[in-house]
Amino acid sequence: MNTSLLISCEFFPPKTDEGARKLRDTWQTLKDIDPEYFSVTYGAGGSTQERSFATVSEIQRDSGIPAAPHLSCIGSTREHIRAILDSYKAQGIRHIVALRGDLPSGMRDPGELRHANELVEFIRAETGDWFHIEVAAYPEFHPQAASAQADLDAFQRKVEAGADSAITQYFYNVDSYLRFMNDCLDRGIHIPIVPGIMPITNFTQLARFSDACGAEIPRWLRKRLETFGDDLDGLRSFGLDVVGELCQQLIEAGAPGLHFYSMNQVEPTLHLWCGLNLRADMEL
Repeated sequence: MNTSLLISCEFFPPKTDEGARKLRDTWQTLKDIDPEYFSVTYGAGGSTQERSFATVSEIQRDSGIPAAPHLSCIGSTREHIRAILDSYKAQGIRHIVALRGDLPSGMRDPGELRHANELVEFIRAETGDWFHIEVAAYPEFHPQAASAQADLDAFQRKVEAGADSAITQYFYNVDSYLRFMNDCLDRGIHIPIVPGIMPITNFTQLARFSDACGAEIPRWLRKRLETFGDDLDGLRSFGLDVVGELCQQLIEAGAPGLHFYSMNQVEPTLHLWCGLNLRADMEL
């Protein structure tokens, strides 16, 4: 039993009142697995951004688990980001996920901070050591990176700007994570790099996400998932077995933790967590 493993879960801001109630039920259940924090993705503008702030505030206030809001800088200004940081400090939030983000649809101005390392540097300059800063890592490399070398250069800049730790994009090939870790060690990068874990419950949705973000679904896995067709229960069972084995391999390889992309659902994350036997008194 590895009681030192750090677990975290990621949510996205709900779009409806019903979605908000579902998310509330989700974090109320998942808080019992004692996660290090709950992260909340960031809406870049308008009502989506307001839902992000509301979700972060509720989790920080009511869950008993620290909230770790995402903060993206693309298309924004230093003044706007400073106001957000001040608001989070006022709420007692001490953990933040600093990202470049994607330029909102219809917006052409990339803003004053165009890269994640610039955001990390700005947060440090404005707030000192108040925030534990997470950044993103890409074991299979960012889809917009010019080369593997360029992607590692970009990651190193974020670390040197003051990042405390990193969360990876999800992957299904443990070797990609181990190779990335070796590459980082070769560069003198020693911050904790926590694997991002995406449960497999819907192949169509997963394929769409993966195509968009550059995460590879290995050919053998894609072909097996395709065979389930409309058998969603069979696909879910198989997918969770595959991801559960991946989690076990990562723990055995020395990963410092696991970051679950929950998709605002309880069952997949809880199933995977219970399968790791981290606490004997928890059951599905």
